[in-house]
Amino acid sequence: MGLDVTDTTEASPEPSQAEPRPVSGGRLFGMSLYWLAAQLHWGALLVAVMPRQVAEIHPERHGLILGRLIAVGAIVALVLPPIVGALSDRCTHRWGRRRPYMVGGTAINLVGLAVLFGAGYLRNLPLYLLGYVIVQFGSNVATAAYSGAIPDLVPHPQRGVASGWMAAMTQTGTILGALGSGILVERGDVGLAYLAVAVVLTLLLIPTAAAMRERPLERTDRPQVSKLSLGSFLRGFWIDPRKHPDFAWVWLTRFLFTAGMWMVQPFLQYYLRDVIGSSRPAEDAGRLVGLALVGATGTGLLGGIISDRVGRKRVVYVANGLMALVSLGFMAARTMPAVYVTAVLYGLAFGAYYSVDWALGCDVLPNKDDAGKDMGVWHISMVLPQSLAPQVSGMLLEAGGAFAVAGSAIPHYASRGYLYLFAVAAVLLALSAILVRNVRGVR
Repeated sequence: MGLDVTDTTEASPEPSQAEPRPVSGGRLFGMSLYWLAAQLHWGALLVAVMPRQVAEIHPERHGLILGRLIAVGAIVALVLPPIVGALSDRCTHRWGRRRPYMVGGTAINLVGLAVLFGAGYLRNLPLYLLGYVIVQFGSNVATAAYSGAIPDLVPHPQRGVASGWMAAMTQTGTILGALGSGILVERGDVGLAYLAVAVVLTLLLIPTAAAMRERPLERTDRPQVSKLSLGSFLRGFWIDPRKHPDFAWVWLTRFLFTAGMWMVQPFLQYYLRDVIGSSRPAEDAGRLVGLALVGATGTGLLGGIISDRVGRKRVVYVANGLMALVSLGFMAARTMPAVYVTAVLYGLAFGAYYSVDWALGCDVLPNKDDAGKDMGVWHISMVLPQSLAPQVSGMLLEAGGAFAVAGSAIPHYASRGYLYLFAVAAVLLALSAILVRNVRGVR
């Protein structure tokens, strides 16, 4: 069975053989804008819109249902990026290698958002799941190809700065999505939240595509093009940890970090409702994420610059260790001001890690000629925990117990379940800090 894909072992295209030319600050800014759109999209859906809609669609055991819904969608995000990355590595479209997938993926994402909104309005859980899967498919087609832009177009000495811009845009997008949609959800304007997400995705794709300035990959750039069997194509996604131990350790530490984050992130709205006693949990969850990421935006830029000078690993040690400690602080907090202070500390550490994480991943890629495919494999370390951690969290909340609240049709979870969540998250984050010392080829 043949696929029209060039063999990963053949000669590389000419643009990937030479180090990319230096990129201006304005162009780095423009190249990073789509990260803002993508994260505004997910900040809105995961922090405010989906937790509220799932609780309304299925009040009983809504925490467990939300965890399972996210897990099913994450399967798409797990499988798709390496495949899209590999295909975009070999794309000969006149727009370049990455941009055609970004445009097509965004269009699919917009369709999924429309289905998701309609299903929430109808309170139809199977249709809601379908909409979420479509959203995941479109988003991952776009961002999997987009992930290859930094290795493709940015020279090694600038990757820390480029990664810092990516982190800053990511955090700013999440702030705007979580805070804005939280306010809209509490006011009953869920449809407007969906519309805002769709508009931002469409508008910010345009300057990003313009700033990327990709040169079309000519078929003649690969003089030995051959058909590749499905088996060979799939085997290309296996990166042997014995041959590439640094890549394997970075993959593992990012997996642990992401698992720690996703033990808690989808359930912030429920935590504020059940433990802190917020009367407007969607709006307060948006403020909480916003405060955390305001700090993260500054340290995101600073962390990338510092890591270019003193090394990536030192930043990771400090950032992840601090996040592990602060995770436990959320359970000590009992008022919204205390939660906000804790969130700021958490965000400062998160921003430093996230900027360095992307640069670290670029530094240990096994083969720069297959950057899209290899970044897709690395991307699995971020997506797989998103499938596993929320399911575990949902079960832990159920194990902690639930209780009825007068005047509410939605049961609330006991604080013991949230203690389980934050404790497991702290352990995972601490392990991610400790194990990064095994990365030998990067400072």
